[in-house]
Amino acid sequence: MTEGMSATDVAAAAPIGLPPLVVEKVTKAFGRRRALVDVSLTCAAGEITAILGPNGAGKSTLVAMLATLSSPTSGSIRWGSEDLLRGVNARARIGWVGHEPGLYGDLPAIDNLCIFGGLYGLRDLDRRARELLGRVGLAEVPRQAPVRTFSRGMLQRLSLARALLHEPALVLFDEPSAALDPAGTTWLAGQLAHERDAGRVVILVTHDLDLAAATANHLVILRRGRVARDERRDPGGPEPLFAPGHVRELYQEAAGG
Repeated sequence: MTEGMSATDVAAAAPIGLPPLVVEKVTKAFGRRRALVDVSLTCAAGEITAILGPNGAGKSTLVAMLATLSSPTSGSIRWGSEDLLRGVNARARIGWVGHEPGLYGDLPAIDNLCIFGGLYGLRDLDRRARELLGRVGLAEVPRQAPVRTFSRGMLQRLSLARALLHEPALVLFDEPSAALDPAGTTWLAGQLAHERDAGRVVILVTHDLDLAAATANHLVILRRGRVARDERRDPGGPEPLFAPGHVRELYQEAAGG
């Protein structure tokens, strides 16, 4: 795939038939200040879109709208023919992994997962929770150990398990590598690739240019609320990812940092 592809072209790459997520001419104003201005981008299933930019570029504002936590002042966010923000049970199709874990610190890991799974109306929660704890490498943690005793890396692993409980079609990673050590970041890169290969729409908001280079085949760079660069690689091509040096060059050119 190349820069400037249409939503129809991008949709053809989706391995499990999910439509692309299309942001079209989105503006978000807070009083007289416009955090986003005419932002348009297309995120396909089966690829990782990395949204980059300096502080104040509008990344957090955009991801809040993709998570249905905020609405644009103008413009639209569509998933296929459906308005994401007005769709039926839209949040049931979204998983969120942020830099803050958002877990109940006094409860054990499995109890946390069962609480969140119950909010989605899932059945057989104990089995599903154990399955995910095994996937993220927390199966050997004592069952009654409260989450507040977990390391930062363990918390991020549990956050991912919580986000995947309900098999979401869209997974948002908002600064997920913050405070992770190199081993934790490497593990995270593998999890991002796993979700991409499962055919989900995966969006990574990050300051970590190395993580973006290691995982993303679609880069969107924001600057002062506008899209300064939108470039992608063919996930099935000979060079499906961006070279780290190229990501830095693009970032410096587009974002001035």
